[in-house]
Amino acid sequence: MKWYADRLPVAARQIVTDLLVVVWVYFWIRVALWVHSTVLKLAVPGAKLEGAGTSIADNLADVGGKVGGVPVVGDQLTRPFTGAADAARSLADAGRQQQELIGTVALVMAFVVVALPLTLVLLGWLPLRLRWMRRAGVASRVRQQPAGRDLLALRALAGRPLNELTRLGPDIAQSWRDGDPEAVDALAALELRCLGLRPARR
Repeated sequence: MKWYADRLPVAARQIVTDLLVVVWVYFWIRVALWVHSTVLKLAVPGAKLEGAGTSIADNLADVGGKVGGVPVVGDQLTRPFTGAADAARSLADAGRQQQELIGTVALVMAFVVVALPLTLVLLGWLPLRLRWMRRAGVASRVRQQPAGRDLLALRALAGRPLNELTRLGPDIAQSWRDGDPEAVDALAALELRCLGLRPARR
């Protein structure tokens, strides 16, 4: 597999594009993290509510425990404190649930923010980049083989647009069929040039 082209303009374009893609992904990941942390700030009231509820419940339970030690009427005096402590624990639970809900919302929103940009990279840029790397890698190996020029010439005849082929001459196909070395070299060079590769040295 070949990472970058041999020809400087093509290689420079590929490097710049790769860097832009990296910056693009980094930027959207940072945006997603910012969204996540911003949404999590909404959980602060829930955290305060949980802390206050827990503190009140503990204090009421402590007072109730001390009042419960009063002879004869201790049990009756404890009931209001126990009820109030249970209500405070319910407030603490509500605060905890609010934090969990906001945490889930923050994760979902961060995922939504980063999903579309990453999808564009994974389904748009990456397949094209991998396809070029695979084709260029195969072409690089083939051009070094004895029959490589013929294969590259055949690939050019099968895949290049007609206007590119006619620039090589009006009878380029016939010349290739006749085994004209110059025609084969021209077609092989065309295929390699379209991939940003240099012809093999003879």
